[in-house]
Amino acid sequence: MIAAVFAISIFYFVSPRGKGQPWFSRMPLGLDLKGGIHLVLQVVTDDALNAELAQDAERIGQELRSRNLSYGIVRKGTGQTIEIEQVDSARDKDVRDYLSSDFGRKYSVRSSVSEGKTNYSLSFQGPYLRQLQESTVRQALETLDRRVNALGVTEPTLQVYGGSGKEVQDQIIVELPGIDDPERVKELIQNTAQLELRLVKREQGGPFSTIEAAVQGNGGKIPDGYEIFPYRDDRQEDQRIEYMVVSSVPTITGKHLKSARRSTDSNGAPAVGFFLNSEGAELISRASAQHVGDRLAIVLDRQISSAPVINERLGAENIIHGSFTVQQAEDLALLLRSGALPASLRILEERTVGASLGNDSIRAGVMASLIGLSLVVIAIVAYYKWSGLNAVWCLLGNLLILLGFMGAVGATLTLPGIAGVALAIGMAVDANILIFERIKEELRSGKTVRAAVDAGFNRVFWTIFDTNTTTLIAAAFLFQFGTGPIRGFAITLTAGLLANVFTAVYVSHRLFEWMLGARKIEKLSI
Repeated sequence: MIAAVFAISIFYFVSPRGKGQPWFSRMPLGLDLKGGIHLVLQVVTDDALNAELAQDAERIGQELRSRNLSYGIVRKGTGQTIEIEQVDSARDKDVRDYLSSDFGRKYSVRSSVSEGKTNYSLSFQGPYLRQLQESTVRQALETLDRRVNALGVTEPTLQVYGGSGKEVQDQIIVELPGIDDPERVKELIQNTAQLELRLVKREQGGPFSTIEAAVQGNGGKIPDGYEIFPYRDDRQEDQRIEYMVVSSVPTITGKHLKSARRSTDSNGAPAVGFFLNSEGAELISRASAQHVGDRLAIVLDRQISSAPVINERLGAENIIHGSFTVQQAEDLALLLRSGALPASLRILEERTVGASLGNDSIRAGVMASLIGLSLVVIAIVAYYKWSGLNAVWCLLGNLLILLGFMGAVGATLTLPGIAGVALAIGMAVDANILIFERIKEELRSGKTVRAAVDAGFNRVFWTIFDTNTTTLIAAAFLFQFGTGPIRGFAITLTAGLLANVFTAVYVSHRLFEWMLGARKIEKLSI
């Protein structure tokens, strides 16, 4: 059994991880050893809440108009509320019934009467608010995971961690080893990539040089159902920012996007082609057929990228023009494919580790482990003489099992992980010391060598079990609540402790039996 355990450990430590991989490749290096970027991001969940409120306010206004229920204004109020003002009190019951049936699960509805008109205030209910915040963080994590995988980063770490004074954990830790262009990665991660197609106002839709010019061009007030968006025509040399008046309700949103890829425009310049799903294709086909001759604004993150004229009915395949480089077109296509973030991300902490610093860490960690191993071997042999060699073999076996286990599970090796290995080396002799001291006591009491060895192992087992169990409990808490590097330390410490029990209690006993054999030994070198 001992030979089988060691053979399996050697295989998983030495053999390549896959076809074409180098030897000793089963343990990928972590961020602090390979170099890369570490980010702590906060998901600004208020963005998703505000978007939900704005959409519901728009929906309520349209529904009230369709039911001929007069009102003054429907808008997102201060904080997390929707305000409905100046509703005809004679139709108060109809409005209240509609709000209760369609929005009662999401909002608490309060009303007040002023000058014969009823005003309503809708605010998020606690359970729904928490559910929306949690789903926003979860969707952000899934979107980031798709983007990181599309980048081809090996062994990335993404996990929800901590909060910022809220009940919901809204922070995400991102660790990307081997990244050599951190600025590009940060831009890709933070970009929300909200794609929308909005119809430009048929008359006086722009472009205008300023916002004031857009307002004046529309009679001093932007009509209901329209908004002003910035527009940068990258095909112009000065690339100045202009403004256009577009529909408040997008014709197409990111949820209708099926795929995207780098393409070229009619001039052969880099562009981004995108493909809509069946629902999106039907919507764009119907809208374009009704608005031939109008302009359709392609909006990315609330900024118009291009606004071509609709010359014919559009289909599922379309293109985004712009003065893209090949890399920018590839990145934008990647963002659109991976999906839009439900809210913006704020970088709370950033740490970049260079590859050269990672190599220095590896050398320092390996050197510390070798020095520690050498000192332990010298001390154990000097104190316990020939029996100390037994502990040395167990120590080497312990180290081999630990490395084999990490290779088998594909554990990422980090600098704290190396510290865990160094600590495991020191702790590996603890059990041997307990056993050897017990054997010496049994020898002093007059027992024979064989009886003293058997008694030493049998009577110390539960002491060894207790001491290692308490440390395992601490390691379990480190793994449960720690971040990536702390988890690496907990994994190596746990594996080292389990290997320690096996080698000290079982392997060491078998080595003593093999050493004693059938001979009658009067004195043991210990």
